[in-house]
Amino acid sequence: MSDQQLQTRLIWGLSLASIVVYINLYLVQGMLPLIASSFDVLPAHATLLLSVTSFSMAFSLLFYATLSDKIGRRNPLLWSLALLVVVDLLLIFVNDFSTLIAVRLFQGALLASVPAIAMAYFKDMLDQSVLLKAGAIYIGANSLGGIAGRLLGGLMTQYLDWQQSMLLLCGLTAILVLVAVRLLPNRDRVRAERGEIALRLERHDLKGFWLHLSDKTMIKLYLLGALAFMVMVNQFSYIQLHLMQAPFNWGRFQVTLIFLCYLSGTYASFRSAKWVNRVGRQPLFVISSLMMCIGSLVTLFDTSATIIGGFLLSSFGFFTFHSVCNAWVAQRAQQHRAKATALYLCSYYLGAAVGGPYLLPFWQQWGWNGVVLGSLLALSGVVVLVGLMARAKRRMPDSAMDLIK
Repeated sequence: MSDQQLQTRLIWGLSLASIVVYINLYLVQGMLPLIASSFDVLPAHATLLLSVTSFSMAFSLLFYATLSDKIGRRNPLLWSLALLVVVDLLLIFVNDFSTLIAVRLFQGALLASVPAIAMAYFKDMLDQSVLLKAGAIYIGANSLGGIAGRLLGGLMTQYLDWQQSMLLLCGLTAILVLVAVRLLPNRDRVRAERGEIALRLERHDLKGFWLHLSDKTMIKLYLLGALAFMVMVNQFSYIQLHLMQAPFNWGRFQVTLIFLCYLSGTYASFRSAKWVNRVGRQPLFVISSLMMCIGSLVTLFDTSATIIGGFLLSSFGFFTFHSVCNAWVAQRAQQHRAKATALYLCSYYLGAAVGGPYLLPFWQQWGWNGVVLGSLLALSGVVVLVGLMARAKRRMPDSAMDLIK
């Protein structure tokens, strides 16, 4: 098999694995009404299932980033994907909410393997000429998996009960995992170079994390990603609850169609590199954060059209913001780049985990208007951090400017 064929198989294998991950992560976000009725909890409390999975996923990213640097990329992926099928099978037999929380917590630890390892795997195995194309395909797969998971959850809620839904999920996951594993090439450059498995945690393994955590600009970028995602992903949970109430009275599947607004963000993520070159990072940060604020405010007009329009605008702004932030982290890191990206994704998913409980009292007290208020308070932190970064850049001597470009 030629190198080009191996590279193509790697790209599609990791992209398919990514679709599996994000279907499993976001399926519950489209199933909130079914989960609430099946486990006798309030729909707002059902949103915690996404939070606990994001929480365990966040910290597990750091584990996989270190592990794959020591024993290779392929084996951790294979182990975690195989265990994911087993966990999906266990979900069929879960019959109380506390057990479901525990299983989702473990599931999040397994889901972290692909996002933690994928980009490092690409850098190891691909020619520089195809790396950008691979990244674009992989990001598109992330978005596709997230949308597919939410819509699939809505369809399950409409036509199936909990056990039937989890049986379908397990079967789908098993098929996609088998195809992904079949596509992934046997070559593993990290393992080949090391020649042995070294599981012991050593001092230099932690050095990379500390290097980035002692960088003030990196800390700001991590916080920006966390705050923006905290608002974005959890707004989509609470808007479903709002749209199912009067005067909208959307059905269980109809309400999941709001997730199609993510497509504006998919487009924005593909175009963001050209926009950075055209207007620069700082102006793009300001524009995209303002779009998120304006999109949230537009939904307060409380019609179907303004809610859809607001979420299209917010999604566009968020994915532009996230793409710029993620690329800045990767480019700023001169050493331990995999660990820099893992720390960014860790903060990113911690934001998602914290956002559900953070917005819950706003929802309970004031409904959707309260969610918008809580969102704007969090986004004000984004605006402040962007302002601080712009101020620091203006004060920085010319000799140091290259470090933040």
